Amino acid sequence: MSKVYSLKTVQQIPVNLDTAWDFFSTPANLKDITPSGMGFDIISSHHGQKMYAGQIIEYKVRPVLGIPLYWMTEITHMKDKQYFVDEQRFGPYSMWHHQHHFKAVDGGVEMTDIVHYKLPFWWLGDIANRLFVQQQLKSIFYYRFQKVEELFVKN
Repeated sequence: MSKVYSLKTVQQIPVNLDTAWDFFSTPANLKDITPSGMGFDIISSHHGQKMYAGQIIEYKVRPVLGIPLYWMTEITHMKDKQYFVDEQRFGPYSMWHHQHHFKAVDGGVEMTDIVHYKLPFWWLGDIANRLFVQQQLKSIFYYRFQKVEELFVKN
């Protein structure tokens, strides 16, 4: 049986909570903070403009060798201007649970992401995680960190 892995990132954003929440709770903005090499496209047509509990969002992603994969997530929990959780319903992981937390702090907002994920194929999934999945996820979140800095930090 393969393991459950986790990843946590924390970022300080120099904007108010309303601005941060408005940006990150808009599904269309996700493409702006995802590396273009992932081939990330929202393909659902009935997902709405703002996130809400029960919302289904469908994507096409190309995470490995440009091979397109279908991914469906559900926003399972949401508390306005505090957090939302997306969970995979169909896609490349055996399990995907991604928490997005927002907290007003001096000078802006602290945004925390916590991801728990599990790969299919038992021990082969564990090997794949060590060889490339874990590093790929870290690089996606690093890219996201950089893009958020570009979008919200005034130089």
